[in-house]
Amino acid sequence: MIKHLSSLVDLAKNKIKRHIAVAAAGDYHVLKAIAKAYSEGIIEPILVGDKIVIDKIANEIDFDIKNIEVIDAVDAYEASLIASKLTGEGKAEIIMKGLVSSGLFLKAVLNKEFGLRTGSLLSHIALFETPYYHKLLGVTDAAMNVDPDLEEKIDIIKNAVAVFHGLGNKNPKVAILGSVETINPKMEATMHAATISMMNYRKQIVGCIIDGPLALDGAISQETALLKNITSDVAGDADLILAPDINGGNILYKSLNFLGGASSAAVIMGAKVPIVLTSRGDSDKSKFLSIALAAAIT
Repeated sequence: MIKHLSSLVDLAKNKIKRHIAVAAAGDYHVLKAIAKAYSEGIIEPILVGDKIVIDKIANEIDFDIKNIEVIDAVDAYEASLIASKLTGEGKAEIIMKGLVSSGLFLKAVLNKEFGLRTGSLLSHIALFETPYYHKLLGVTDAAMNVDPDLEEKIDIIKNAVAVFHGLGNKNPKVAILGSVETINPKMEATMHAATISMMNYRKQIVGCIIDGPLALDGAISQETALLKNITSDVAGDADLILAPDINGGNILYKSLNFLGGASSAAVIMGAKVPIVLTSRGDSDKSKFLSIALAAAIT
C-alpha cells in the first residue's frame, strides 16, 4: 500500500493512459487539474462543454488543447449526457464533473441508456495524507449517502475496500465509527457496527478486517486504544473509517482538510467507472490527486 498521495501519480503512470470525459468542462479549477494530469501523462481528456469558455480558460492557464478532443455543448446537462454516453460506449474510462450541479451530473451518469449503472450503491471514498497519522487514511461516505441503513453501509464498505485493493492493500483495516466502543441498542450506529463486524468475522464480508463500534480516537490512536483496553486488530491502526452518516463523514472530511493540514483525493465508486466529483471547496491539488486516484485504480 502506498504511503503518500503523490505515489498515486506514479501508479497511474505505470498503467495505460486513461481517457477521462469531463462534463461541463468550462471550469477554471477543473481545467487546471486536468492540465496538470495531462502534462504528467496519466490521462487523455475529452472536454465536453462550452467551447468558447473552455478555449478562454485554457488560454488563461497556458493549457494547449489543440490536440485534445473538445465537444461543444453549451448546456451543462447536455454536456453531462454526452460525457456519460461517451463513457458508456467505452471511449472514456473515467468521468469527471465540471461546472454542473452534482444532481444534474449524477442524473446523467445514472441514465439507464448509457450502461454506467451496475446495480451497486454509489458511494464516496476519500483518502487523506495528514502529518498527524502514520499512513493514508480513508473516510467514507462524506458526500453521497445521507443516512445509510445496514445493507447500504455494507455496500459502502465494499466500494471503499475495492479502492484499497486497487492500490495494493489486499486486507485493509476498517473501523466503523461511533461515539462509544460499547454496543448500545438505543444507538443504531453501534448495532450496525456490531452486526457488520460479526459478518466480517464469519467471512460474509471478505477482503478486509472490520471492527466497531470504535470512537475516532480509538480507531486512529494506538495509545488511546491501550488506555481504553480495546482488544482489536483495527484499533489504533485503521486504514478506513466508515462514518455513521453523511453529517459525520462530511465533518470529518472537512476537518481533516481545513484544520488537520491534510491533502486528499476522492472518487465515487459503484458505477462502471470511477467518478471524479470534487467539491468547489477542494483545492486544485486535491482535484488533480483525485484524477490520479481514479486513473490508478482503473
